[in-house]
Amino acid sequence: LDRETPRIRPQGRAAGTQSWCDLLFAHWRVPEATLRPLVPSPLTLDTFEGDAYVGLVPFVMERVRPAWMPTTMNFLETNLRTYVHFNGRPGVYFLSLEASSWLAVQGARLGWGLPYHFASMDRTPIRDGSREGWRYQSRRRGADAGLSVTWWQEEQLPQSDPASLEFFLLERYLLFCDRGQRLYEGAVHHSPYPAYRATVTELEETLSCAAGLTRFEGLPPITHCSPGVHTEVFPLRRIV
Repeated sequence: LDRETPRIRPQGRAAGTQSWCDLLFAHWRVPEATLRPLVPSPLTLDTFEGDAYVGLVPFVMERVRPAWMPTTMNFLETNLRTYVHFNGRPGVYFLSLEASSWLAVQGARLGWGLPYHFASMDRTPIRDGSREGWRYQSRRRGADAGLSVTWWQEEQLPQSDPASLEFFLLERYLLFCDRGQRLYEGAVHHSPYPAYRATVTELEETLSCAAGLTRFEGLPPITHCSPGVHTEVFPLRRIV
């Protein structure tokens, strides 16, 4: 797979800009047979050394502005995602997304066909001496689907090599989404994540069950965190 080319900024004007801040990346290995029914058939599951992964990523969306909108929005978001490729182009397929902004949920559902849900969400900074972390909570409106997680930022990691697991899990510049019988690809451009090790001290979630997966609770995740990146988001293009 070509993991380098998607990092190049696409030509043309971006459809909007966003800053993704204070991210936690929690990943679990998941059997391909469990994931396959949840992913559109034109997409191939992307694996690292034979293993497929699902990621749970809570973070803050700041300065979100579609190109046509004069003002910006800030809100909390959590995505549940897996990794796929199409014709050798690796990217992300979202199993679900939560956002604390009703307007953002409606816009993403109508404009991008992404499985967004409106949720009550909250985050609190925490400190223990020189150690910094976050406590983050989310509850989907009208459904038993949520997340409660506490994490601490540890030492910074060197920039990941394209052959590493960290690169596979974090450095994703394409997304795929399906709308009816059609499949689309979207690109985002940003600098590589400044990545840190993360220690998770509390994690309860029901988002995996709501998406059709086995609950992750009790299984230790692979965890990273990042203060964030500024992104340019480009229009979807139909690929199937």
